[in-house]
Amino acid sequence: TGTKKRNSPQPLQQIMNLTSCLEVSFSFTLIFLPPVFIFVFVFGLIANLCGLNSLRHNWKKLGNVNVFILNLGIADILYLLMLPFQVAYYLNERKWIFGEALCKVTRFCFNLNLYCSIGFLTCISVFRYLAIVHPMKVMGRLTVTRLVIISAIVWILVSI
Repeated sequence: TGTKKRNSPQPLQQIMNLTSCLEVSFSFTLIFLPPVFIFVFVFGLIANLCGLNSLRHNWKKLGNVNVFILNLGIADILYLLMLPFQVAYYLNERKWIFGEALCKVTRFCFNLNLYCSIGFLTCISVFRYLAIVHPMKVMGRLTVTRLVIISAIVWILVSI
């Protein structure tokens, strides 16, 4: 016949057909992550504090969207304050030395920051959309009180 049979599978098929998994080496995380976390901690803390300070000085100029920006900054700082614990974890070869309670708190804060950041960036995007596309419909409706309530709802939903 005119068709050729393949004697060996494609490279991807070879990988997918392995019956035993090779042990994954995480040694690079012990070397790579601590400096990255230290860098993120130092520059993230400086940048967020500068951003919050700028927000404080320009609160009236920027408008009600500041409520969401403030909450985003708080969520980011909360995450940044957990990074030194992660640095210690990786420097101690992935051994947690701070007790179970603090382990749970740092994991909670990591997830809280992740989803709060997404939530507040979404709120900022919707706020800007409404202000640009439907300015007359939302005029007077996007009050600080309502934005604080929306922010509280985001924190509560993310915390659940």
